[in-house]
Amino acid sequence: MDKEALKLLILDNLKDLRRFAYSLTNDINDADDLTQIVVEKLLTKPIPDNVEPLPWIFRVCKNAWIDELRSRKIRTIDDNVEVSQIESSTKSSEIAEDNLQQLKIAITELPEAYRVVMSLIIISGLSYAETAEVLEIPIGTVMSRVARAREKLSQMLNKYGVGEQ
Repeated sequence: MDKEALKLLILDNLKDLRRFAYSLTNDINDADDLTQIVVEKLLTKPIPDNVEPLPWIFRVCKNAWIDELRSRKIRTIDDNVEVSQIESSTKSSEIAEDNLQQLKIAITELPEAYRVVMSLIIISGLSYAETAEVLEIPIGTVMSRVARAREKLSQMLNKYGVGEQ
């Protein structure tokens, strides 16, 4: 892939890359830093000819985050969101916004493996096969993580009372 095509590929997918970086880091500043690291790597090292470019870009992002975690010697992600900060409302538009906020909180509370898989599939729009390629895991593992993540989200949202009124 030539430099101009690579630049266009990066620009076309920059928002998805940043969203994925945020799903990995759970911190906007770390996500911006990670995105910058990935773009720098993409511009300095060519994409191998025998790979699909988009899944490869997400794999570079995932691996860069793993490298960053190792260098920081961090083994857990700090979650500063408190469920108790969510105020319930009575207006239907406020209820919908509240439910959306609770869904976002529930997603951040998922274990990292589930959060990453859900991010790649839901936010980035990758297929199960592409997600498996990015994460370097079997497709069956992706499918089971998605099923478990959905189950956990459903349980958490029921606990928060989302959908009840």
